[in-house]
Amino acid sequence: MKIGIIGAGISGLYLAWKLTQKGYKVTVFEKRKKIGKEVCSGLFSERILDFIPHLREDAGFIPQSQNLIKNQIDYCLIHFPKKTIKIKFSKKFLVINHSQLDRLVASLAKKSGVKIILNQNISSLPEGFEKIIGCDGALSQVRKILGLRNPKFNLGIQGFISKKNNSNFVETWPTEQGFFWKIPRGKEIEYGILGGVKEAKKNFESFLKEKNIYFKKINSALIPQGLIIPQNQKITLLGDAAGLTKPWSGGGVVWSLISADILLKNFPDFIKYKKETEKFFMSKIIFSKMAKKLVYFLGSNFPFILPKEFKIDGDFLI
Repeated sequence: MKIGIIGAGISGLYLAWKLTQKGYKVTVFEKRKKIGKEVCSGLFSERILDFIPHLREDAGFIPQSQNLIKNQIDYCLIHFPKKTIKIKFSKKFLVINHSQLDRLVASLAKKSGVKIILNQNISSLPEGFEKIIGCDGALSQVRKILGLRNPKFNLGIQGFISKKNNSNFVETWPTEQGFFWKIPRGKEIEYGILGGVKEAKKNFESFLKEKNIYFKKINSALIPQGLIIPQNQKITLLGDAAGLTKPWSGGGVVWSLISADILLKNFPDFIKYKKETEKFFMSKIIFSKMAKKLVYFLGSNFPFILPKEFKIDGDFLI
């Protein structure tokens, strides 16, 4: 069976790698000239090691000097106006260079036999494939070709300052539609915002001015939210193309990889993949949206109700 995957991001590359190991002939089409997502905080729970064990220092794949893990995070501080809450993670988070991670998985995919074609801007679905999987990001062309609705979009903006910081915690400041963040990345510190498309830039500028922070360059990207998988046996969607991101943080890599494993388990039945993915994630999406609204409301209006410290699973909250 010949399989075409549109998009050489982490979910498309991982899926191509694993499908080829199962004996399928896989071709990946990527519109850019090189592999590697550049706009991402690269903050993933250690669950990512279950999918890509090559990231471990003792895996023997990556030389110690080129280790992709830049820092480890144990907890998060949420700064409400009148109270700061400490959230411990049951599984620590790893700060990883996302571009290098993509290139690592691309090398694994190529070694297994995947064909990757760069600089291929797809305006129509490629012919000669029995199955096509859209892994082409927030503004998915495959989703557009299928005539599906767009998910809700937020805007993520990030910038970096060259200052060493190996702290084991991140900091966030809630806003009406999202939050500001500070992530220590070892040799640098990242600041960013997740917010509404219209308000994020202006709010971020005000935040940076208040903190007396200046960047030479900032990056931005749309972050989708809203699970969309077609009822189609030949074509399906995965990852950001399917709007699969965590409602409270906008992160989507671990969720995408879990969804990829669901697809692998049910392959080549795309309808079973759709049903099982929706069954697994929809309750988590609904619960997390409600939990986020409740915590934000209490933190801003009745902070004394919230405990000073509690523990969560950073991928699923519970």
